Amino acid sequence: MAETEDGFKKNLRKFWYKALKATIKGILFYIFYFVLWSFLAPVADVIPGLQLMIETFVIIYIILMIIGELASGTIFQYFFNGAKALFVICYLILSLNGGIFGVTFQNISLSIDLRLFLTIAILLSLLGFAKSVLQAVNYLNERTEYTRF
Repeated sequence: MAETEDGFKKNLRKFWYKALKATIKGILFYIFYFVLWSFLAPVADVIPGLQLMIETFVIIYIILMIIGELASGTIFQYFFNGAKALFVICYLILSLNGGIFGVTFQNISLSIDLRLFLTIAILLSLLGFAKSVLQAVNYLNERTEYTRF
């Protein structure tokens, strides 16, 4: 009976440590966003909906980051990291309309070609996704080795 209580306390302590770590990571990411937004605020006046688009991205990314951190030590950690990478790819494609961004300001129509930026961002996210898949395979490989012996 005492062993199960010690195991429960140990697991509870691990969970609180994970929750604290996830909270700190989320707060640091939000502070980074807040500092970066202070530089991007003048651009938000020209591009309608930019602030909403960036805030939605930050909120969902922080949620996936926190859930992934809470699931650390399990196979689900790698699933959430892969989901985070796929989310970045999909969100960039949808929010940037495939890389061509058009803005009309008073009587001036401005088109910006962001396909190079979009391609680089997608390739970096695919690299993160591949890393998550390889880490998941490695995790499963280590688990089967430990259960075999």
